[in-house]
Amino acid sequence: MYFGDDKKRRLRERIAQLRQEHRDLDAAIERLQDGPYVDQLQIRRLKKRKLFLRDTLSKLESGLIPDLDA
Repeated sequence: MYFGDDKKRRLRERIAQLRQEHRDLDAAIERLQDGPYVDQLQIRRLKKRKLFLRDTLSKLESGLIPDLDA
């Protein structure tokens, strides 16, 4: 699949946003786990979102890799 330069740029920007959200979720999960009251349901939801982001990032990043003809 070929992306034009503008589409590649937007895709890289989106990947950067998702990576930042992934890092933010890491920090939020750590804060929740270190707090005096641990909300397991909230932690589970954040971890599920984090996994979704990881999968989405993998798909988007694979779109930036040029196809190689075998």
